[in-house]
Amino acid sequence: MKLAVVVQRYGADINGGAELHARYIAEHLSRHAEVEVLTTCAHDYITWRNELPAGVEQINGVTVRRFPVSHERKPLEFGRRSHVVFEQQHSLAEELAWLDSEGPASPALISHVEKSASVFDYFIFFSYRYYHAFHGARAVPANAVLVPTAERDAAIGLSMFGPIFRGVRAVMYNSPEERAMIQAAAGNADVPGVVVGVGSEVPQRTDPTRFRRTFKQNRPFALYIGRIDENKGCRELFGYFQRYARTFPRGLDLLLIGKPVMPVPSHPRIRHPRDLTQVRCLTYRRERETTTWKYIDEQGEPQELAIQGVLSSNNGELLRLAAIGGMGIALLSEPTIRSCIEDGSLVRLLPEYRFAVRAFSNGIYAVFRQSRTLPLKVRAFVDFMAEALRENDGA
Repeated sequence: MKLAVVVQRYGADINGGAELHARYIAEHLSRHAEVEVLTTCAHDYITWRNELPAGVEQINGVTVRRFPVSHERKPLEFGRRSHVVFEQQHSLAEELAWLDSEGPASPALISHVEKSASVFDYFIFFSYRYYHAFHGARAVPANAVLVPTAERDAAIGLSMFGPIFRGVRAVMYNSPEERAMIQAAAGNADVPGVVVGVGSEVPQRTDPTRFRRTFKQNRPFALYIGRIDENKGCRELFGYFQRYARTFPRGLDLLLIGKPVMPVPSHPRIRHPRDLTQVRCLTYRRERETTTWKYIDEQGEPQELAIQGVLSSNNGELLRLAAIGGMGIALLSEPTIRSCIEDGSLVRLLPEYRFAVRAFSNGIYAVFRQSRTLPLKVRAFVDFMAEALRENDGA
């Protein structure tokens, strides 16, 4: 039997959830069948930039065939298209345009899938919401096995995905909850499917004492392992745990292991080795400037963090659209995002902290022509703005 594993990125050093899952499946199946991985030249899932060479290589004994991505993700365009498909009435064509802008778009990969329909017995497509899985499953539906890796987000409700879930040969779910969510959204209960999940490579020798010593953890704890993300239910997890902590002051601590893409609450019993400097941030920065976020903490003390942004720009509108598109978190002025907060396309994070406008070098300036006397209407306007910004200092 010959199998193709089709995934958006692949490599021994790529540890995204779906990508690592695909590698585990490919390596384990290679013991029982002939397996080839079809993937892109992208390494980074934000830009989808072609960083790896096109062609064939061997990784841990598995043949990997890479195809170039036709274009990098453009945050401004992706943010605009995300706003359309998730916040407005829209057409199927607009959903397809959103899929293309999300990336990684690789027509060469899809062409190879089509040409290889008779070569492989089955194609195992990972991650339903990406270009390769959508177009690949449509190209070879009779031989397509879909591993959705679906999360509870708005994409599951887009009309374009229903026919994919209903049209593939079979579906491999990661959990009963994922299966229930997809079957409710797509009505595909009659499509053969099974909850498979993914195993873990457990070390032969473990040292729990070293773990406790490293993390200075002497109390009983509950452990969360995985990406710290709203789409993973972490906002609910934190809310439930804080309520639990109030009810049981001597109960378990919560330890987190995983990359945060949302802020971790400041709580004495929630522990994580990372902080905001490790979150995917969208930063406003002029050329050659370093980016720091200055804020007042819960105790009223001024704090400062040096931020390494995944996307830096001196265009606030681009940062707003990138945040709407899920690229990361951004520090933006309240007037520019008030409507987004009201319609739910953005949410306010860290409400317990105050980020002061006057604490930043890139503040708001009144510029007017130099003269001995300042017109009264200019003075009134400047005074009004200064008072308004003072009142919104914590926004």
